[in-house]
Amino acid sequence: MTFTLPPIEAVTDVRLEAKLRHKIDNKTKPVGSLGQLEDLALQLGLIQRSDVVTFQDPQMVVFAADHGIAADGVSAFPQAVTVQMVANMLAGGAAINVLSRQHGFALQVVDAGVAADLEDHPQLVKRKIGHGTKNICKSPAMSEDELQAALQAGADIVKSLPGNVIAFGEMGIANTSSAALLLNRLTDIALKDATGRGTGLTDPQLRHKRKVLMLAILRHPDAVAPLQALAALGGFEIAMMTGAMLQAASQRRVILVDGFIAGAAALVAHKLVPQVLHYMVFCHRSAERGHRLLLDHLKARPLLDLDMRLGEGTGALLAWPLVQSAARLMNEMASFASAGISGKENVEAATTPP
Repeated sequence: MTFTLPPIEAVTDVRLEAKLRHKIDNKTKPVGSLGQLEDLALQLGLIQRSDVVTFQDPQMVVFAADHGIAADGVSAFPQAVTVQMVANMLAGGAAINVLSRQHGFALQVVDAGVAADLEDHPQLVKRKIGHGTKNICKSPAMSEDELQAALQAGADIVKSLPGNVIAFGEMGIANTSSAALLLNRLTDIALKDATGRGTGLTDPQLRHKRKVLMLAILRHPDAVAPLQALAALGGFEIAMMTGAMLQAASQRRVILVDGFIAGAAALVAHKLVPQVLHYMVFCHRSAERGHRLLLDHLKARPLLDLDMRLGEGTGALLAWPLVQSAARLMNEMASFASAGISGKENVEAATTPP
């Protein structure tokens, strides 16, 4: 199986952008006074090619997988927690279940590579590539065939879902290790700076994690291209999310990007097709050390900064009301003309000396 990069259009449209900016600037407010929400409204309009933004059938997809490097003690929790948390999600008890219910997102949990066989469940999508990746300190995380299968599975999952908004989350013990390694390999960010505490490591545990990750990065010196790096250093959930993001952008869906792990998938997708970023709303800046650096590298401005590091897509759904607000302000807020209020031209005329 060979994954073919889907065609992704740039949202650049000079005439539409001018129309959207005029509409936003002439709302009953000082120009720019809604700050980042104005930029978000503009982005949404360009994605949907309209000055009226609508959302249908929002989807939340959580990709779950295990990582072989967990055997080297890089996480504060054992690998068994991955399957336990998946079970919690399927039972409706995880944070992402609460937020999905609150905000009306249809939730799917994808078994991308959990190191256990899971029972059938209406919300479980079984696309297991393997029972966890291999230990990247000893070999590539996955084979070329496994990488291609994961990318294609992510794209296929998106194709099967309705709607024009999709949020991505993840679950997988030790996946911050893969995210840090990918950040280091695909940017000029030092591995020490890319590596954080993950699930809550102590200082000695963090030092150990950095040593292990240095061994891992040195083990794969030739894995420098995006897909090579993803195969050598990534996880099945990150690879599957990468394919899903690319497919979502090709369908002009609004993509809600969560934290560090989802950000790593966004980074790989961007290295493959730069214009994929046009469709991404970066929802929050996590407490994980490397995430701030990743966002800076992508020149992305997150909507929230709440010191969170849970994952699961929780940051994406917490930011959803802001996305809705940006759309409603675009759609419903009066203009100076429609409200009969003196606009900025009148103010400028009144204050300009003769």
